Amino acid sequence: MREDTIAAISTPLGEGGIGIVRVSGREAVAIAKRVFMAKKNRAWAEGPGYRLVYGFVLDPENGTVIDEVLLSFMRAPYSFTTEDVVEFNCHGGFIAAKKVLEAVLAAGARLAEPGEFTQRALLGGRIDLCQAEAVLDVIRAFTEEGLRVAQGQLLGRLTREIEGLREETVSVLSALEAGIDFPEDVPGIERRELLARLGELKRRGEALCENAAAGTVYRDGIMMVLAGRANVGKSSLLNALAGRDKAIVSAWPGTTRDIVEEIVNVKGIPVRILDTAGIRDAVEEVERIGVARAREALAGAQLVVVVLDAASGITREDKAVFEAAAGREQIVAVNKIDLSAAGISPAEIRALAGEVPVVKVSAVTGEGLQSLRRAITEKVFGGRVLRPDEVLISRVRHREAVERYVAGIRAAIDGLNAGVPEDVVSLEIRAAATALGEITGETVTEDVIEGIFRDFCVGK
Repeated sequence: MREDTIAAISTPLGEGGIGIVRVSGREAVAIAKRVFMAKKNRAWAEGPGYRLVYGFVLDPENGTVIDEVLLSFMRAPYSFTTEDVVEFNCHGGFIAAKKVLEAVLAAGARLAEPGEFTQRALLGGRIDLCQAEAVLDVIRAFTEEGLRVAQGQLLGRLTREIEGLREETVSVLSALEAGIDFPEDVPGIERRELLARLGELKRRGEALCENAAAGTVYRDGIMMVLAGRANVGKSSLLNALAGRDKAIVSAWPGTTRDIVEEIVNVKGIPVRILDTAGIRDAVEEVERIGVARAREALAGAQLVVVVLDAASGITREDKAVFEAAAGREQIVAVNKIDLSAAGISPAEIRALAGEVPVVKVSAVTGEGLQSLRRAITEKVFGGRVLRPDEVLISRVRHREAVERYVAGIRAAIDGLNAGVPEDVVSLEIRAAATALGEITGETVTEDVIEGIFRDFCVGK
């Protein structure tokens, strides 16, 4: 347990019903006693933990009341940080929580670093590094699917999978090295059995790698650009997908001069939609800048929805849009079908874009929006349906570690088939096991841990 006691505001600053100031460490209760006066139960600090006590936080310098609060406290090791923890539930607002925090700091606590409460939970053995990262993912989850993935990691689902894989890898390594070190006493592991076990480990590792793409999408989302010539209804389509008037809509061509951005939940995927200026030969300087930015957005898009106008058909400017979007994953949305039943033929679209999904929509009536959402999901996941209990890797750090694991196991298999000495093969297997240990924190460096917690907010 660390010697110092830390404190921070754990709720967002601003107006709200409740603001929470959290204190953790050996002196948490003693510091609380210096600033808190209970209304009735003055002996609260000597009683059991897991209780609420009503009272007031006082200025430690002059004894004036700062706020009316409920104090909750948890005794070590049965708290989030595994230390004594006191939380002041005060009135939400810009000043109340700030003044309570200042009183706590004046009474002897230190302001917590970003993520330091979670870091103490890690150091106290309550969670591993993988679960610590999941705390941040839960906080930042934008969709229910993203929350499900983060909660599964927080509850240890990924940890159990990684630890099971690592234990089996270490078991294979131990059997191999025992035969190398003690050939007269230990028969070792037969080559056929060794290859079979390594093959199964490689298969399990590859399955985790395959799931990493889906996990990353649920956590980070994708960037999707609405592209098209002026006045095809890109802004109306953005508003329809967002369910609110995010972008200005006008019948006058070239209304959108800059990029308008909105994050939309599309069947569990956080989709960052960029509505861009209509791609055309602009006359005005401002619109020319907007068109240039639209082309830049296309270059970095993970998915492009090319919007066409069913009422006017394909024009020369539409062909320029397809040229600008060449090489990107595409969906074609034929908009304004409420104005034209004929629309645009699939053959015309195939001639310009090849075999791409084509969806007929009306941003005005909402017709076809569900089909567009389904097309986006199928583009992202390739039509693959994820099981509710599937273990997903959602962080780049984890994916890279598993990729190194698979590479190490694959190198061991190739080495055995090529007749490489077993002691060299064992080095590859050991490196693979070390890579898995980085995910849960068993073999990770301190620099990596510090980098992870820098992404946290103060108070968590």
